[in-house]
Amino acid sequence: MSFVTKEQAARARAVGVLDYIISYERNNLKRVGSSYRLKDHDSLSINDKGFYWHSRGFGGITALDYLIKVRGYDFVSAVCQINSEQPLEKGAKLDNNQCYQPKTPNPTEIKFVNTLTSFSKTITSESIPKSEHQPFNLPRRNKDNYRVIAYLQNRGIDRDLIMDCLSRGLLYESATYHAAVFLGKDENGEIRFATIRGTVGDFKCDVQGSSKKFGFLLPPDNPASREVAVYESAVDCLSHQSLCKQGHLSNFGGWRLALSGACTSPLIHFLQHHPVINHCYISTDNDETGNKIAERIAREIPISTERSLPIYGKDWNNSLEATNAKHVQNGTIHKDMPCL
Repeated sequence: MSFVTKEQAARARAVGVLDYIISYERNNLKRVGSSYRLKDHDSLSINDKGFYWHSRGFGGITALDYLIKVRGYDFVSAVCQINSEQPLEKGAKLDNNQCYQPKTPNPTEIKFVNTLTSFSKTITSESIPKSEHQPFNLPRRNKDNYRVIAYLQNRGIDRDLIMDCLSRGLLYESATYHAAVFLGKDENGEIRFATIRGTVGDFKCDVQGSSKKFGFLLPPDNPASREVAVYESAVDCLSHQSLCKQGHLSNFGGWRLALSGACTSPLIHFLQHHPVINHCYISTDNDETGNKIAERIAREIPISTERSLPIYGKDWNNSLEATNAKHVQNGTIHKDMPCL
């Protein structure tokens, strides 16, 4: 009898249906207004929140829901299909000695309505269990990076900066879901951290087994710089760099480090290995969480700090998109902003 582990099931549940269909059934997908339809099931609507099969009167949220309810997979086969893995056989030895025995779904657990705009459940990165003791296995690389390049450019990030990250080995496109995989390396150039950002929907998570001490790090334009700027995400890091490169902000020549959320350990580790750094620009989001991170950094690190707020919106990608959309006056250079 074959089975899957709880960790395998959790990873499969974290995959949205649209991400899965774009990866595996792209030729069966057609755009209709703001959502999609399947060519072989024209009454089945899909968007980044889930799917609803109008002619059958039911829907779902995840790729797992789709494979079981629409394609007729059993639970174990669906998990293995999503994860591109083989099922485990009875008697297999597991590190955690825990296998997953799927329970019979309770139809009252998830409620759906006959519209794609109101689902009662969403998938977030918290859906994926985290453990420092998990092996660190990077997602398989795609043969090219076309979708990730297009996705990041669509968010306003400068193409030359994207290509520089690819050439430095700091970014690649995953094979299974064509997600952006941002990498963090140690002092010897070994990959120790990876965070995934879906190119469709809002999926994001850190790869299990990643060491939080190593964040996505961009080298300084000025090798003599003694400054570092920190951001919550790699996308914000590249967005700020794009604003500088495009002349919307005064140039910043120092290091840029993404914290992957609210974790300060990448900055602490960076400062331990770069003792010449004497100033930190805290460029976290302009919201409650970002401000709390800024306060924590200012308390914890032994060098001078300066708060650097996004010029528009909540974060630096909001600022970049607003600037590129000409929501600000053309040619305005914000030389008075900190961290520039």
